[in-house]
Amino acid sequence: MTDALILARAQFAFTIAFHIVFPVFSIGLASYLAVLEGLWLRTRKPVYLDLFNYWMKIFAVAFGAGVVSGLVMSYQIGSNWSVFSDKAGPVVGPLMAYEVMSAFFLEAGFLGVMLFGREKVGDRLHFAATLAVAIGTFASAFWIIAVNSWMQTPAGYGINAQGQFLPLDWMAVIFNPSFPFRLVHMVLAAYLTTALVVGAVGAFHLLKDRAQPAARKMFSMAMWMITLVAPIQILAGDAHGLNTLEHQPAKVMAMEGHYQSHPDGAPLILFGLPDQKAGIVRARIEIPKLSSLILKHDPNAPLAGLDTIPRQNWPYVPIVFWSFRIMVGIGLAIAGLGALTLLARARGKLYDWKPPQWLALGMGPMGFVAVLAGWVTTEVGRQPYTVYGLLRTSHSASPLDAPAVAASLAAFAVVYFTVFGAGLFYLLRLMSQPPHAHETGPGGPSPLRAAGLTPAPGIAPDRLLHPAE
Repeated sequence: MTDALILARAQFAFTIAFHIVFPVFSIGLASYLAVLEGLWLRTRKPVYLDLFNYWMKIFAVAFGAGVVSGLVMSYQIGSNWSVFSDKAGPVVGPLMAYEVMSAFFLEAGFLGVMLFGREKVGDRLHFAATLAVAIGTFASAFWIIAVNSWMQTPAGYGINAQGQFLPLDWMAVIFNPSFPFRLVHMVLAAYLTTALVVGAVGAFHLLKDRAQPAARKMFSMAMWMITLVAPIQILAGDAHGLNTLEHQPAKVMAMEGHYQSHPDGAPLILFGLPDQKAGIVRARIEIPKLSSLILKHDPNAPLAGLDTIPRQNWPYVPIVFWSFRIMVGIGLAIAGLGALTLLARARGKLYDWKPPQWLALGMGPMGFVAVLAGWVTTEVGRQPYTVYGLLRTSHSASPLDAPAVAASLAAFAVVYFTVFGAGLFYLLRLMSQPPHAHETGPGGPSPLRAAGLTPAPGIAPDRLLHPAE
């Protein structure tokens, strides 16, 4: 069972790591499309419409990939985590249904209008459809974060005789203690991730032709987003960390590498090699008392360590310790990019000074890396529980043999690397082409009809029925 559990966890990590990058990109890109179309309606400058049509094609591919990869998530939860589904289903199931009925239906219902309907419905209704898609992506994030946050900080529930979690107060379930912090942190991460991609594409085309108007505009907009939002994200992350310390102290202990308690102020361990078996961080580089200053706003405040928690309830510190540092390091680098481009803008060299452009190009995928590192910190730091403090991961898995889980994991790996590798190649190919004047959206002639009987004008003359003479 232990081998099957490890494989089931590996399969969940593999599938969600592929899936999460697409919704994150879709959330930010949908909002960016709404901003572009709104600016075009307000100013009628062609560059905004060109950029809108350019990024709309990329959004369509990313949205489709997110839908496909999301279907696999529900499959593997049902197959590998049936005990969790049984125990937590009365709470988690309705929240997931709300996401489908409110958010996904809104996105999918207006997506076709956004992609193909401008000439059919007019500019203002088309803008309304774009806004609906953007709101739908945000609502999707709202419900998914509500589900995951409830698993992190469960509230508003009761437990029946069968050991199932039952909702007693839906408002407490949804707006659980960590939900507001996690929602803000995740949505800002989506915006920054998208800004990094847009900025990298703009920088790529600026380096080839610094006079390209659409490249200049997208690069400038992306850098403004990074400059303004990165500091806010740092503050949001700090607030999220303080909330985590209150409700999931073991996770923060793992993030900080605090195996031992520090009664007179805890150091901030910058780097080191956590040894889970020995319960120490070897070869560490630290700043005395800084962790207490950050977490308690008092350099001499005591901080408890993992030595206050039974060892069987420890998260696996090495993974959490390093994934947290990767996330924070990338976040600081993003803020540095924003500051550098602000300096270039102040000196009037945003489009001429190449170092910020090369840096933006190199950091294009770093938002996705930071999101994945943050997800690893959150989920591995929650271990050994699926529902924090209440349902252990080892008690959540389906009673499957290891070969069965290994076979599905191998199949997923082959299919994912093939299909999504091709999708990534196509996205990069789209991005490698510069936006042109009079850029068009998704190609192909629009259909004459969506469904139903063939209209009379569409019937070939030689197929018309004539009354007998």
